[in-house]
Amino acid sequence: MNPQVRQLQWGVLSIALSLLIGASARGDEWPQFRGPGGQGDVGAVDLPLHWSENEGIRWKTELPGRGWSSPVIANGRIWLTTAVEKASDAEEPLVTDEQVARVSSGTDMGAAAAIDLLALEVDLETGKLLRTVNLFSVDEPPPIHNLNSYASPTPVLVDGRLICHFGTFGAAAVDVNSGEVLWRRPMELDHIVGPGSSPVVVDDVTILTCDGADKQFIAALDIATGEIRWQVDRPPIRETNPDMRKAFATPLVFEQAGRKQAVIPGAQWFVSYDPATGDELWRVDHGNGFSNVPRPVFDGERVYLCTGFGKPQLWAIRTDGSGDVTETHVDWREKQQIPAKSSPIISDGRIYVISDGGVASCFSAADGKKLWRERIPGKYSASPILANGRLYFCSHEGGTTVVADSAEYEELAVNQLDGMHMASPAVAGDDLILRTDTHLYRISNKPN
Repeated sequence: MNPQVRQLQWGVLSIALSLLIGASARGDEWPQFRGPGGQGDVGAVDLPLHWSENEGIRWKTELPGRGWSSPVIANGRIWLTTAVEKASDAEEPLVTDEQVARVSSGTDMGAAAAIDLLALEVDLETGKLLRTVNLFSVDEPPPIHNLNSYASPTPVLVDGRLICHFGTFGAAAVDVNSGEVLWRRPMELDHIVGPGSSPVVVDDVTILTCDGADKQFIAALDIATGEIRWQVDRPPIRETNPDMRKAFATPLVFEQAGRKQAVIPGAQWFVSYDPATGDELWRVDHGNGFSNVPRPVFDGERVYLCTGFGKPQLWAIRTDGSGDVTETHVDWREKQQIPAKSSPIISDGRIYVISDGGVASCFSAADGKKLWRERIPGKYSASPILANGRLYFCSHEGGTTVVADSAEYEELAVNQLDGMHMASPAVAGDDLILRTDTHLYRISNKPN
């Protein structure tokens, strides 16, 4: 295809996607990890540029327990999940001063204490914690990595239901009006370091990534009943070390040329599935990457995926193939300063990433050419968002650096909160909803 024609097509698609996603975000709807489109782009929304603990905060609410799940929003309510240590002689979860101190320090909750896995409902207007819903009680939780939590997967909102996934502890659905638990579904697998994959909804099913150390499969549950509609094993993996067979990526669902796809990175393989049946559409052997965390992004022609831990790489793959397309549909690969945890973001023919150690890069989406690379202070797990020509990168240290969406690097602002950013940001109208390890914030251009 003529490069000028391809660029024109990309420009038209970008405008259409921006308008569609931006309209959804302005309606205060943030139903899943990385927002309405699942790719962190909220369109022409005028988010705050400057804030601190003393500026730009509409409200700040202390959260019980520990969890890295991102906020999801609908109908004036914010929902998130958390893990709370159970009090030994109480029926209801109890948050102690000791627990708050442990959460603030980032200390692993360990395997000794029993936990309750909760869904939290917060009023969007006031920040008031309205309700806690106990989804699972775990008497002997296994150890987890000290950078993970027992409540890291982001829930998804659909048709008045909140669907939560806690990996090996199971999935559950909550009626958001009554708080009733509609169903629970156990999922047996061993993550070794804790759960991470967020659920996605396609039509009337929710797709769960179940890439454990012991077994690897994808399952689709009926959103009304929790019953398994389909379940398929992942492709065979060469690696025999269980720790290098697991993965934690969230599926990306899109449609290209009338074919709907759910693309899910995993150890050794990138795989595209038919979300209605679980049938494999195509696969790519990316080598020996494992523990994949970043969610893919899609620009209408290529999907961009990260290979995971080991030596993280970014791959650009055309999505119109079938079968094993490793030798035919990979357009380019980048091996330098690619994240193992944070997801990419794409805009106007450019793709941005930030490495775990804080090196941000911008590439041409067409050919992978590096346009700029700059170090941004901090370490990074949260995925960035894009709004109205600005990229927002949130660090472990509580900082948020805002840079221009441009082929040349331009820092616009650096903001600091007291807590630790592990959860990715959410957006409500023109406001940012930020979760730290201890609090939930509504950051606003009009805080009062």
